Amino acid sequence: MAVSRRALLVVLAGGVLAGCRTEAASTSLAGSASSSGSSPLSAAATPSGISGAAAAPTATGTPSAAPSPAPTPAPTAAPAKAKEPTRAEVVERYAAEAPADWGLEVAGVITELPEGERATALTFDACGGPGGNGYDAPLIDFLRAHAVPATLFLNARWIDANPDEFEQLAADPLFEIGNHGTVHRPLSVTGRAAYGIAGTRDVGEVYDEVAGNARKLTELLGHPPRFFRSGTAHYDDVATRVVADLGERVAGFSVNGDGGATLGASEVRREVGSAAPGAIVIGHLNHPGGGTAAGVAAAVPGMLAAGRRFVRLSDVL
Repeated sequence: MAVSRRALLVVLAGGVLAGCRTEAASTSLAGSASSSGSSPLSAAATPSGISGAAAAPTATGTPSAAPSPAPTPAPTAAPAKAKEPTRAEVVERYAAEAPADWGLEVAGVITELPEGERATALTFDACGGPGGNGYDAPLIDFLRAHAVPATLFLNARWIDANPDEFEQLAADPLFEIGNHGTVHRPLSVTGRAAYGIAGTRDVGEVYDEVAGNARKLTELLGHPPRFFRSGTAHYDDVATRVVADLGERVAGFSVNGDGGATLGASEVRREVGSAAPGAIVIGHLNHPGGGTAAGVAAAVPGMLAAGRRFVRLSDVL
């Protein structure tokens, strides 16, 4: 983990992750073919009028029984997909659990690529809600022009506000769509807040925050999202277990690329350019007026020239 990148979070405090700092809603959403068994005699060698299944004459003229067809193997059933737990089941499972940890790096949060992986993963959040529904077209255009893949974490409100942009992003194989929550809340079972944004208050609200947008994405994409990142990227260790039970992996980060869409282009260039192999970089695609696009455009070409490879999270995880 790059400690210097984490220090940025402390320095910026109230401004960090500002791209995701919009006030969350006060109420959560409810919410083979078998062997033929034919005779070794070929069809051409079979006497006229006798099928391959009939008795074939031997050298002495005595009919011998044709080989029995091999038994048809029973089809192998595909492994049954684990049934996703209901809200009530999740609440019952974790209602008595008390979290032991809270923050950006808790059990269940992936902050780096697998050991030995030399690529870097660029990830960009779109937070939605008041002040968070913008679309950074220059950033996306740059990634496309340089064939740089990325994982895009989209909030349900941003999707609703940008249906055309969502459709284009979802159809582009360069990008992978991740779950950024339903109303963009820190994921807590006790109501912990981060950067002034109130977190989910209990297990049921954790379920709503994850499952609400997962259902939307599954319907739109035709498959469920594989990765989740909460609003502010804060969690407790019970909430991350709920995410796992719902079939998603929690994606954190090791490099804060744009300081929550608050950094200027030169600062973004420095932060992104300093990302080591194996790093997961976080940025934002919903603040077109910030320094993210220009900073990424300034940093990435040099990294590519030096042989750096960029991946979507699902490419290596």
